[in-house]
Amino acid sequence: MALISTNEQARRLARTILSDILLYNQAKVKEGIEKDSLFDVLSEELAEGRKYYESMVDTALRQNTNFFNEAVIDVLLKQGGKHKSDIW
Repeated sequence: MALISTNEQARRLARTILSDILLYNQAKVKEGIEKDSLFDVLSEELAEGRKYYESMVDTALRQNTNFFNEAVIDVLLKQGGKHKSDIW
């Protein structure tokens, strides 16, 4: 299988991975946002998602972009951030 080598495809993959993490871990996202422990609560899921992303995207593209981290913010925090939190 060919590695992803375009910005558009890499960005789309990152957002898809994070959307799946959000979809299948809604209770953890809610808890993490409410208790300010989102990255601790989802550490395994995020590590697994990042590993998959890195296995699918060309190394040079990964080194020159930040699409996975951008998707964490855009998907988990913006879409999942509808929960009440003292800091967000």
